[in-house]
Amino acid sequence: MQCSWKAVLLLALASIAIQYTAIRTFTAKSFHTCPGLAEAGLAERLCEEGPTFTYNLSRKTHILILATTRSGSSFVGQLFNQHLDVFYLFEPLYHVQNTLIPRFTQGKSPADRRVMLGASRDLLRSLYDCDLYFLENYIKPPPVNHTTDRIFRRGASRVLCSRPVCDPPGSPDLVLEEGDCVRKCGLLNLTVAAEACRERSHVAIKTVRVPEVNDLRALVEDPRLNLKVIQLVRDPRGILASRSETFRDTYRLWRLWYGTGRKPYNLDVTQLTTVCEDFSNSVSTGLMRPPWLKGKYMLVRYEDLARNPMKKTEEIYGFLGIPLDSHVARWIQNNTRGDPTLGKHKYGTVRNSAATAEKWRFRLSYDIVAFAQNACQRVLAQLGYKMAMSEEELKNPSISLVEERDFRPFS
Repeated sequence: MQCSWKAVLLLALASIAIQYTAIRTFTAKSFHTCPGLAEAGLAERLCEEGPTFTYNLSRKTHILILATTRSGSSFVGQLFNQHLDVFYLFEPLYHVQNTLIPRFTQGKSPADRRVMLGASRDLLRSLYDCDLYFLENYIKPPPVNHTTDRIFRRGASRVLCSRPVCDPPGSPDLVLEEGDCVRKCGLLNLTVAAEACRERSHVAIKTVRVPEVNDLRALVEDPRLNLKVIQLVRDPRGILASRSETFRDTYRLWRLWYGTGRKPYNLDVTQLTTVCEDFSNSVSTGLMRPPWLKGKYMLVRYEDLARNPMKKTEEIYGFLGIPLDSHVARWIQNNTRGDPTLGKHKYGTVRNSAATAEKWRFRLSYDIVAFAQNACQRVLAQLGYKMAMSEEELKNPSISLVEERDFRPFS
């Protein structure tokens, strides 16, 4: 009887030892996978030979700003970039897009879209794990000794432009403006940047290159990531006006319509309708409140943020469970009531935020607005944007075209 008891004890101890070894082996490896690279036909060298990092044992809160171009995403990104305990990256998925699109032969086929999204998810997983070496798969020309000058909009990330990642002359507390960062910091050392990432409690990434929140489900459901999604939306009419001014060549026919009063026969209406469809599909998912988004999703209208930037920012940080940094509050104060002439850079963030949100009403003709309202009526209703029923109503700033809606986080 005594031998039997000892045998059971030895078996139990052996089992525990095996489980401990398995757990140690698993947590010693980076948790990203590389099917996106394989499907894209890229080498998996960095997957196999890159440094290993433990996964998110500390339960960092990771943040993804899900947006579209000219929706105010640069502004929202700054709400995290200014936080001293957040490692912020501006559009790292640009590198995926820039590498893969030339390889696609069928244009925007469903297969190409799957490859792009797969590669994007793999890169996001790695970046949230502070594995910046994985990004090297998409940087051209490839970094040498993990140093590069080809990081897209490096200067938009505070951490990448300050010590110890960058060591410019001057005060130790000096934070460089975007243009100065690129000029004064020299090559970016990805090893040092990864260390700076791991020293911070949170990682925030902005992207305009993922169409819908449903495309992020695998990341949201990954228990190792603790990922929370801030979906930023804006009135599609405002997006159209902003894009027409910013991307003048691409949106030339929309400007021609505004200038002549006649709709061009070859107008690319998908430049408008794709935004509306992506918004509608993504918002529909979010508002249905599926279990996998519980505690993970917050819908933010740019107009609400523009009218009450401090209040809305407090709500965002409350949802994330992160204390609001005084640097963020100071940045909001300095950048939401500024001289509009200081915000002329197309990705600038210094502006009178409330006035900027309404500016589109004076930049589009009523014919274009009526067309946009008809094409996007479903998403306008979903998000609480009112129709302008006449030219007079459109141009009257005392008539609000934004309904009072309270899009509470799904928690």
